[in-house]
Formats: sequence, C-alpha cells, structure tokens
Amino acid sequence: MWHNINKQIDMPSMYKTPVENAGRRKGEKFMADKIFENNQVSIVGTIVSDFQYSHEVYGEGFYMVDVSVNRLSNFVDIIPVMVSERIVDVTKNYEGNLIYVLGQFRSYNRHEEKKNRLVLSVFARELEFIEEESDELKSNQIYLDGYICKEPIYRKTPLGREIADLLIAVNRSYGKSDYIPCICWGRNARFASGFEVGSHVEIWGRIQSREYVKKINENETEKRIAYEVSVSKIERFE
Repeated sequence: MWHNINKQIDMPSMYKTPVENAGRRKGEKFMADKIFENNQVSIVGTIVSDFQYSHEVYGEGFYMVDVSVNRLSNFVDIIPVMVSERIVDVTKNYEGNLIYVLGQFRSYNRHEEKKNRLVLSVFARELEFIEEESDELKSNQIYLDGYICKEPIYRKTPLGREIADLLIAVNRSYGKSDYIPCICWGRNARFASGFEVGSHVEIWGRIQSREYVKKINENETEKRIAYEVSVSKIERFE
C-alpha cells in the first residue's frame, strides 16, 4: 500500500545518494532519489557468514550475508544484508572482513505456519571493504520518513522503564511500502504513545537484533531473532 506524502521536507545530509542509472530520464532519477532518501541505512561491521542465494530479478541474483555490528555497550548485533552479485563476488568467502554498507532497511512477508511473518534485512546499494572503523563512518545508523500504520503499544518494564512499540510504513518505488518495527524509550516512548494511525513521522536511530523464543506447539519451541529500530530521536509532522 502506498502512503501519500503531503509536504516536502528537508532531508538530513547523512548520505550522498548516487543515481544508479545515469541513462534514465531526469524525472525518473529524481523520483528514485527521493524514495531512497526516506529510508537510509549505513552500517560498519564484520562479515560472519557466507553468501546464501535469495532470489533473482531480471537475471540479477541477490544473496544474503550476516554482518556483525558492535554496539557501544560491547553487545553485538547480527544484521542480515541483501547484496547483488553485481556489487560483490558472491562466490568468495569473505568471513572476517570488515565492510561498510549503505542502503535501505526493507521488509517482506514470508508465509509460514498458515500466517505471514515479517522478514527484515538491509538492502545494500553500496558495499565497500575497509581496513578499520573510523569516526567518519558511523557503525550503525538509520533514518526513516514514514507513517504510523498500527496503534502504538506503550508499556513499562518491571524496572519501570518506559517503552513504546511502533510499526512504520515507509514508501518505496513502484507503489510498495516497507513495514519497519521501531522501539522508543523514556520521553520518546511517552511522546510516541499519543500518535494516531496515519501520523507522519521522522525517525533516527540504529538497527538492533533481539533473540526470542517462539512456541511452535505445546512441546516444542524455537529460538528466533527479531530486528527492529531502536529510536534515538523522533519527530511528528503536524
């Protein structure tokens, strides 16, 4: 479902967006750039898996690879990254290599167990091998411009910490949208708890992974990993 954007905004200059196909008409290039600007991710991390085939589009193969990204707390997030065979040699094993990825946080519905499961990954538009982390390249940051598409869930932890869970719809090309789970803390949680479905918001934060146990049946459970955006700043358009 496409969510209409009713006003122009000044986008942050976190990234310089390359135009992929110089031969496209000027109007098409502008539209592609605007769509890219409302969903921007950059991560720096270490490859911790080989490339696994995902799918093919018009003869172009796409592969999944896991990237380990450090937090300041020394915790590690394992983030799935989707890459094209045209930007990296997917036949090689790059485990242990440090990379910089620029792209978008995307979602799709996978049908399993008679219901849909939201699957999230970083879609790499650029991938670069680097020697070491630097202050110039933030290790994990994301910017989203989207719409609240589910009533926020506000709660307090047993220790009294305030949390609000949001689901943000972010427009993509060809009338598609990505649905991104976000979690707010403290004052941001209180602020976001009052948002209505359809509210237009901007979000800055980081991607985090979280392990949980899924109950398969009465006798069986399965460990899974959920991905969400931990929000550091949120603004609503009036």
